[in-house]
Amino acid sequence: MSWLLAERSERPELMDDLNQGGEELREAHRHLRRLNRLFGAAGPALYGVRMLWEEAGRPSVWTLLDVGAGSGDVNRALLSWARRQGIDLTIRLVDRTEEACSEAKRLYREEPRVQVVQADLYALEGPQADVVTASQVAHHYSDGELEELLRKLLGIARCGVVLSDIHRNVVPWLAVFAATRVISRNRYIRHDGPLSVAKGFRAADWHRLRNRLGAVTLRYSWRPLYRYAVWIRQ
Repeated sequence: MSWLLAERSERPELMDDLNQGGEELREAHRHLRRLNRLFGAAGPALYGVRMLWEEAGRPSVWTLLDVGAGSGDVNRALLSWARRQGIDLTIRLVDRTEEACSEAKRLYREEPRVQVVQADLYALEGPQADVVTASQVAHHYSDGELEELLRKLLGIARCGVVLSDIHRNVVPWLAVFAATRVISRNRYIRHDGPLSVAKGFRAADWHRLRNRLGAVTLRYSWRPLYRYAVWIRQ
């Protein structure tokens, strides 16, 4: 770990290696759901989606595409919110690995509002949904790749894009390091958990990305627990 995480780590995560997988990766997605509940991962995604929904005039029908969705567990909070608001929300979960899609299908097997598709983000063309979300996906990309990622996401969204990701800070790094050692012996979780914090973001990172995107309206908000919600309008 570099001195107090001053710069984003460039080390790859194990989940980025598509040559690995199998039951160990499926288990990692199950354990990741525990970490997401513990650290409130759904909150920033819901916050960003709600901001875009309000700016769009609070439509009663709303479609969402979650890319790099993993097992898609953060979307359960969005489904509950939509039900309370009386919104006809449908969600499509997209991930490139069979293991993630298998877990997502199991998690949402009795939820007709959710569809799971195994696909690569860059194979998607044209508008796919009102809003495109990417939860804990951006930190897998280098600084040089982020602009391309955002432009791709905007290209398949009608209204805008929501990112939710981790605040790069020593406090969450220590918390995640400890939590992964307590709740899991899975190799993916123990390696990628703390590393994902080291690959996370600070406000200056979002500010630089906003400048690079130019005319696009990008806003961000620090959210508990050491996370960011980022929403980008078309």
